[in-house]
Amino acid sequence: MSRRIPASPVAAHSPAARPRLEVSGLTVTFGGLTALDGVDLTVGDPSGRADQGAGQGAETVALIGPNGAGKTTVFNAVCGLVRPSAGEIRLDGRPAPASPSRLLERGLARTLQGLGLFAGLTVLENVLVPVAGTAGASDAAAAALARLDLTVDAGTTVDALPYPVRKRVALARALVARPRLLLLDEPAGGLGADDVEALADVVRDVVADGCAVLLVEHHVDFVMAVADRVVVLDFGRVVASGTPDEVRADPAVEAAYLGLEAA
Repeated sequence: MSRRIPASPVAAHSPAARPRLEVSGLTVTFGGLTALDGVDLTVGDPSGRADQGAGQGAETVALIGPNGAGKTTVFNAVCGLVRPSAGEIRLDGRPAPASPSRLLERGLARTLQGLGLFAGLTVLENVLVPVAGTAGASDAAAAALARLDLTVDAGTTVDALPYPVRKRVALARALVARPRLLLLDEPAGGLGADDVEALADVVRDVVADGCAVLLVEHHVDFVMAVADRVVVLDFGRVVASGTPDEVRADPAVEAAYLGLEAA
């Protein structure tokens, strides 16, 4: 995946009147451990960038921080896999559903660190899973495969493919339902330089099509290349937020995270 990926349309929804995602005062505790402590963040402010046009409200927000900072817990809370102890999570101005099974109908899709692919199924079969039985599923899957340069691999079982290609399959599966908000969990992990560069092109194209992106990533150069805003977590709290340049220049961020070698 070393060339720019042509864009494909995202779902036809009316522009959001509110941010795609609003997280307010999010607190998550596990027994005596506070994993998140009053986290606030937004993704996809409709006032957004002036150059968004039809993609108004689409942006890329990166959530970074050291291991154990609470990044994946934010994702799990947004997706209904973890119940907050306090705070509020809203999608397009409405409370997020408590059940993960309802997220797709609300326009949210997610990739996983562990990919979560079905090893015995083909690439096409894996990509079809989120839209199986829906009108236009075959066309949507074909578009997702083309977007990620996977058409030639459509009939191959995913366990026969190298890891970078399987990561593309996981991304195609997340995009097949044309979400309004895409959560990417360490999308650049385990990829070489060429694949990371191509992934950055895909993320930019997705946002240009009108889909907002929230990503968790340890690959600092990738984050700084694709993010419109960066939110930094440390010990479950937001310690910095701003543009990539603002965050990079923050001494607290340098001490907590950016001084560490990127994974």
